[in-house]
Amino acid sequence: MALQVPSRAVLSRPLSVPLIGGVVGILPLAVAAQPGEGLRDTTYWLQLVVACYAGVRLCAMVLSGRRRLVQGAFWLFSYLAMGIAPLAQSVLGRDPTPVLGPRGDTELATALVLCGMAAFDLGALLARHRPSLRTRRRPAATVHRQRLYLLVALAYAASALLIVQLGGPAVFFTSRQEISTTLDEATGAGASESGGEAGNALLRGFGTVPAMLALLFLTRWLVTSRSARRRSAVLLPWAGLLVVNTIVNNPISNPRYWFLTVLFALLFTVFPRSPVMYRAALALGVVIALLVFPFTDRFRYDEDGRRPVETDSLLEPLVVKDYDQVNMFANTITFEADGNNHTYGQQIAGAALFFVPRSMWEGKPQDTGFLVGGWMGTSSANLSSPLWAELWLDFGALGMTVAFVGVGYAAGRTDRRYVQRTVDDPSPGNVLAVVVPVLAGYSFILLRGSLLQASGRIGIAVLCLLLVTTLRDNPRAQLR
Repeated sequence: MALQVPSRAVLSRPLSVPLIGGVVGILPLAVAAQPGEGLRDTTYWLQLVVACYAGVRLCAMVLSGRRRLVQGAFWLFSYLAMGIAPLAQSVLGRDPTPVLGPRGDTELATALVLCGMAAFDLGALLARHRPSLRTRRRPAATVHRQRLYLLVALAYAASALLIVQLGGPAVFFTSRQEISTTLDEATGAGASESGGEAGNALLRGFGTVPAMLALLFLTRWLVTSRSARRRSAVLLPWAGLLVVNTIVNNPISNPRYWFLTVLFALLFTVFPRSPVMYRAALALGVVIALLVFPFTDRFRYDEDGRRPVETDSLLEPLVVKDYDQVNMFANTITFEADGNNHTYGQQIAGAALFFVPRSMWEGKPQDTGFLVGGWMGTSSANLSSPLWAELWLDFGALGMTVAFVGVGYAAGRTDRRYVQRTVDDPSPGNVLAVVVPVLAGYSFILLRGSLLQASGRIGIAVLCLLLVTTLRDNPRAQLR
């Protein structure tokens, strides 16, 4: 018998007034009212509108009776990175990344952000009016038991190779700068820049992604099967993978957005049906991003390179490089206006075909953030290129808006399928119950950009999923 999901959350009414008041009213207005040297111009007011609009939609996700993981992640990112943080930067008159163009380019970027958000909403609304997924009979993707053990073996081998190449587990608890330096030495990035970077990405990707997915599938098995919790053949590999992930996927040696992906996916794999955990994750995400996230930048550098956290203003944590998305969108607009023109799908094609070496594709597009950064005159490879900028550079304003309708539609359909499949099919081998939490967590990376940098781990994840997934109804191969 299928379990019924309540139409409204148990805690929705008690939480609704303070939540909406705080997210939509108090926080944006408190930021806007802070003293600063910034201009109170059209851009400032547009950013206030973006923050309030994203705040309303985030509250709708938190208070919804259904767990909309992908949409919730989109609105959490939009509220913080595209709304509150740019508003704080306007108030203080400080940009985490230099904006080379006129103020009008930032105004246009903010307006396009608002258009993209509205288009996403329209796409999600269209997805709600599609026929119910229950009326269509399709073979459900399940985890093949023997193939899962192959993935576990691959995870152990790939992570062990990464650990050995870097000189042991201790280096993973130093700093990201130390990890990058050691990886460059291991893959020869200094001698061959393109080949070294590719080897760096492959070694890092295969050392982290299979370990995460294997842990999630085993966790799903343990959570949903009482017999699995009594079997050492499941418990021992799971315990070992927990240790491996603590080493290779910890927040000290990994980008914060990647650790957020691992944490988000694990949380919703352990609590697949808990509406309270879903709401807590989104609501606390705002607090963590504002109060904790900026201060973890100290793990990026070694002792000599660490920079003290400045707290001259309450808004100081929002004026950091992690929140340079609107700045980089404005720079992308200026970059195009400087005679570089729209690329008409080339950038996205380069990201989709990331595995094609440049020796075979001479005109393969560069990473968008690196491309715009090179035009800006900076050698930093850690510049964001938000999805708005990627789509705008490829297709212009109209194409970007249409694309966001498609993104919203896909997010809405994915969330519907996730709710129906995880509630009606609580089987241990339910692939969707693991894939959607991973996708929701990884969407922070996809939204921040650039797409080319994000594509490598997606490709490795797809290979892992193809390895363990089967569409055949084979009782002997099912997880029990």
